[in-house]
Amino acid sequence: MHYAAGMELGLGWSRIPPGRWRLCRLTCLLLGMLAAVAALAQSAATPRALVLTLDDSINPATRDYIERGIQEAETMNAELVIIELDTPGGQVESMRRLAQSILAASVPVVTYVTPSGARAASAGTYLLYASPVAAMAPGTHLGSATPVTLGGGGGGGDANGDAMRRKIVEDAVATIRGYAERHGRNADWAEQAVREAANLSAEDALERNVVDIVAGDLDALLVQLDGREVRLENGARRLATSDLTLVREAPDWRTSLLSVIANPTVAYGLLLIGFYGLVFELASPGTLIPGVIGGISLLLGLFAFQVLSIDLAGLGLVLLGLAMIVGEAFVPSFGALGVGGIAAFVFGSILLMDGANSAVTWPLIGGTALVAAGFLLWCVVRLIGVRRRMPQAGREELIGAHAVALTDFVAGRGKVQLHGERWQARSESPIQRGASLRVERLDGLVVTVTPEKDSPPRA
Repeated sequence: MHYAAGMELGLGWSRIPPGRWRLCRLTCLLLGMLAAVAALAQSAATPRALVLTLDDSINPATRDYIERGIQEAETMNAELVIIELDTPGGQVESMRRLAQSILAASVPVVTYVTPSGARAASAGTYLLYASPVAAMAPGTHLGSATPVTLGGGGGGGDANGDAMRRKIVEDAVATIRGYAERHGRNADWAEQAVREAANLSAEDALERNVVDIVAGDLDALLVQLDGREVRLENGARRLATSDLTLVREAPDWRTSLLSVIANPTVAYGLLLIGFYGLVFELASPGTLIPGVIGGISLLLGLFAFQVLSIDLAGLGLVLLGLAMIVGEAFVPSFGALGVGGIAAFVFGSILLMDGANSAVTWPLIGGTALVAAGFLLWCVVRLIGVRRRMPQAGREELIGAHAVALTDFVAGRGKVQLHGERWQARSESPIQRGASLRVERLDGLVVTVTPEKDSPPRA
């Protein structure tokens, strides 16, 4: 009975016209599209907050990561951006550019020092003051915002060094006070953190109006943010964080790569390795290994320089100096090219980084210059030795060569053995067979010889 019913049902379906089959398929497709659009609209309608993590020094890599995160939050119309901060500080230029991005963002940025034990030291203090909302977890601290320079620049004991340090400190004070006044925070303590490297715990920072919120976790932070009014570049905005969905954006491979190579010293070293690798490959084509290593290093170095704040004139001087040093080995100029190349290389290295905390360290510059000077000295000594070396072939090589008389010279003429060959010879002195002779000059195929001193005739 069931088999008969199934046959009847199958026959019923087979009687449906082809046009209705197409209509059914089109209807299912439209329903699926409507369901997808509804799900997308519901997802877009759900308020979201983008959570970024900055647990490293503030450098071009982390700056690029935070800036791209803010741009993504603006694209997805996020309610706010939360930066989980734990940093010992970083480069001044990267901090300034990141603070500018936070101040100009159309989406509110909340900088949250977390977890317990974290810190917002040095450049991190500036970012807290620049953020529309500054928050800390219990057990965290901030401060020590006095600017320092790599390589000891600007801190010398002479008058120029003291003046440079005062300029750097006054500039930092003006910067952090501007951030504090923008968001109505304690500007006097901010100046104290710069001039005296002062520090505050989370509770003290809240009490002294340095930060806005102290919260144990993200949920507590969202509760305190709900209904708070913040000041943005495009006007004030009231936050609604009660039903926010947190979307965490972790650092990607680009950030990890930049964290390694964006250090000015590492980028500088990659540039040198890349240049010399390509030079060695061109000098010995087919070796491949120097060319591969040099090409990769050069591209990585240029990629790092793309995100670093560099002086193009300094980079040009560095490349010109390296080219002149290498050119000394191929176009001997008795040191003129080499000395000029070392001078251009040193001046270019000093000018290369134009940020106060982005300078290439003096030991690296000095060490590289000493290696280049050693290479130049070796080239000059080798050139002088080559010029002093006796000729090994040709007409010039015969002058001064040793010969042996094969016959007694008659009327000043005879035969000698020279380089295993018999030569016609003449001499103004009497020559006996077997005497050791020295060639004085060559006239056609006749050599002029003289007896060597203290050389008796040989049989």
